Amino acid sequence: MSSSPRHPSLALAAICLAALMFGLEISSVPIILPVLEARLHAGFRDLQWIMNAYTIACTTVLMATGTLADRYGRRRMFALTVLAFGLASLLCGLAPSTPALIAARFLQGMAGGAMFICSIAILSHQFPDGRARGRAFAIWGVVAGIGLGFGPVVGGAIIALASWHWVFLAHVPLALLGLALIMAGVAESRDPLARQQKLDLAGIVTLTTAVLGLTWLITQGDSLGWTSPAALGLMAATAAGLAAFVAVERFHPHPMFDFSVFRIRDFSGAIVGCIGMNCSYWPFMIYLPLYFSAGLGYGTTAAGLALLVYTVPFLVMPPVAQWLLLRYQARFVIPTGLFLIGLGFMAMKWGSGLAHLGGWTVLPGALVAGIGLGLTTTPATNMTTASVPAHRAGMASGMDVSARLISLAINIAVMGLVLVAGILAALRGSLGTALDAARLRALAEQLAGGDMAGAQQALALPDVSGAVLQAAVTHGFGWVMLYGALGAWLTAALSFAVFGGRQAASVRDASPGVAGGR
Repeated sequence: MSSSPRHPSLALAAICLAALMFGLEISSVPIILPVLEARLHAGFRDLQWIMNAYTIACTTVLMATGTLADRYGRRRMFALTVLAFGLASLLCGLAPSTPALIAARFLQGMAGGAMFICSIAILSHQFPDGRARGRAFAIWGVVAGIGLGFGPVVGGAIIALASWHWVFLAHVPLALLGLALIMAGVAESRDPLARQQKLDLAGIVTLTTAVLGLTWLITQGDSLGWTSPAALGLMAATAAGLAAFVAVERFHPHPMFDFSVFRIRDFSGAIVGCIGMNCSYWPFMIYLPLYFSAGLGYGTTAAGLALLVYTVPFLVMPPVAQWLLLRYQARFVIPTGLFLIGLGFMAMKWGSGLAHLGGWTVLPGALVAGIGLGLTTTPATNMTTASVPAHRAGMASGMDVSARLISLAINIAVMGLVLVAGILAALRGSLGTALDAARLRALAEQLAGGDMAGAQQALALPDVSGAVLQAAVTHGFGWVMLYGALGAWLTAALSFAVFGGRQAASVRDASPGVAGGR
């Protein structure tokens, strides 16, 4: 059920503004991590949690938001979540310490994930026609690309002109503008059957337990000891949460996570594409500024400009991706995009070994990875909502973004683990027994956090040059780049296989009915 359309152009502006805020939040914060390390005395694990508190919090509300939007109205929920995002951003900007910032980031993540879910559901519902939906998604993709592509420059400029607080505070006036556009332009819509359904609280709790437990285990496993009672307890809690989630969703009369939709090939293949991007491109966004600063010695402004090569392709590729999707279908476009992401990561790994020629050697690979992302993300988002009935758009978009952010949260932690392990391996090779195991690990974590000056001071070995530490950072990031390449290529192959030999309905014919094959 929906109200009569109001002002589609204003509705699209509100949706795009939400995408802009969400994109800026993702890409502007990583560039300020070295500043947060210095100003708030944050360690490497603190920096991981500043990013992961946001992504984990998103997973706690995604499915509930889709269900609540279907039940109480997508426009109403969209307005509430935009308001909550503005308030949470205010708390982030006023945070006096690292723990306070992490807590505020958790609240911001809950609001941001809910806002993003509502915006995608409204976009799909307000533009039901296949071609109009394609144009709307292309515009949405361009605006999201502006936020993602220029976020590093925005973050760097804010640091240069003001302080890190304004990276978060800038969202407050944007949220107020978004509220005005929602009230003026968005038509109300809801699922008339949703009020008859019970909210799946058990699914929300069990999924959150599983994701939080796994992420905490990956992040803290080394410090706890992998065979310690605490680590084993986390493993048990994670496994129990996952098993309970699957059981709850299978037997709940109206599950928020409807496993039956995975029988739709278009939906499943697109979800694999979403996971592939978040095994490679997006988690590496968190660490790439640290590589530019610690590995190549760039300042904040230079690192922000270098990141443009990685992010700006996303700005220009969505219209191209939409054209390819209409012409060649998702079963070719999405795996091709993932393959290019993997190719870009391998080129970055190769280029990182030529750092003596200048930092530019990693930039061609970064450009290819960005092009691959631009080919993948808009078609994947379009297909997950176009391939299910329109009245389940909230649920489908919830499953889509859940897959993205759960895999993002896990891979931020995994890439941090791989980075520290790679740096540690290089330090063992170059320093031998000069430092004990505990000091070596502490040094590796300090370098992974981008604190090159602090690491040199802590090393206190006059015969060891800074070049040794810089080489260790480069070696560690080489491991991370290899991990990203393999993740992208494996998911590319899996996505192609899941789509199958024939796509049942092309996206140009996507309608409120099921567009995918079973």
